Amino acid sequence: MKRREFLSGAAVLGASALVGCQQDRSVVGTYAAGETINWRMVTTWPMNFPGLGTGANTLARLIGEMSGGRIRVQVYGAGELVPAFEVFDAVSRGTAEMGHGAAYYWKGKSESVQFFAAVPFGMNGQELSGWLYHGGGLELYRELYAPFNLVPAPAGNTGVQMGGWFNKEIRSVADLRGLRMRIPGLGGDVLRRAGGTPVNLPGSEIFTALQSGAIDATEWVGPYNDLAFGLHRAARYYYYPGWQEPCASLEALVNKQAFDALPEDLRSIVLNACRVTDQDMLAEYTARNNQALDQLVNEHRVELRQFPDDVLHRIRELSQEVLAEVGSRDELAQRIYRSYTRFHEQVRAYHRISEKSYYLARDL
Repeated sequence: MKRREFLSGAAVLGASALVGCQQDRSVVGTYAAGETINWRMVTTWPMNFPGLGTGANTLARLIGEMSGGRIRVQVYGAGELVPAFEVFDAVSRGTAEMGHGAAYYWKGKSESVQFFAAVPFGMNGQELSGWLYHGGGLELYRELYAPFNLVPAPAGNTGVQMGGWFNKEIRSVADLRGLRMRIPGLGGDVLRRAGGTPVNLPGSEIFTALQSGAIDATEWVGPYNDLAFGLHRAARYYYYPGWQEPCASLEALVNKQAFDALPEDLRSIVLNACRVTDQDMLAEYTARNNQALDQLVNEHRVELRQFPDDVLHRIRELSQEVLAEVGSRDELAQRIYRSYTRFHEQVRAYHRISEKSYYLARDL
């Protein structure tokens, strides 16, 4: 009987010690040698959705491979563990160690987060990467997210998007008035200022809303993803250019306690896996959009339309107003806005004589 009491007590003490070790780990930041670290990644995308969802899968796979299996990341699609728009909060409070989404979905936390996703008439994917990695953007990004217990990292980019799907032609600025359009972030604020009504919907709800008439138009991503959702079956006109999202930078969110608990080499692996995913996704969209647009136009007879110049001119003016207001909200917002706009001006000046002049010469 005494022996059983001793063993029972030892088991309790062992369990207590294990709990204590687990509690201390988040403070001390160490893992036992050879221990496998299991993380959960929640996303704003449908599971395995081309480009976006598969990009999250790529990130999880790379972390596992690069760490030699020391970190295993289980991916959850939107709604499987938490709803799409609750990813930010779930990672912030530690419900999941990682998240994958787009910063403009959390504009309610801070309007400044939108500078790290998509800025109307702003930088494209190539230019944004320059600002983030070599222009001071990444440091501001992490400073902005620090109060939310998060470490952010660029983890994907769609490149220049399309202007969206419409059930009526846009011939003038007047056609934007009263338009109910699924369009998130700063682009939505611009549409509102033009007299439209922006609606924020997760990707999984877009087709039904457009088909039923709950919305009159939608932007999603571009041909690759729009074809996968079958949006050509719910709207007639496909507009370009994607003024609202000259790129969509996707992000990985990492819970700060989970990140700090990793040894230094694993922290580096997580961040570098994000960077590889960031580059790989842009390459994938560059490859896939061409084929998908050809299919939409030549097989599904989608009517491709360019926004009229006067429409683009007016919404560009409104975009500048919106950006200036968001960039004046507080001291950090002002620093982000100044840094973004200064880099944008510099890179535009160079790209006029490099990228733009080459495109024009190539198409002569």
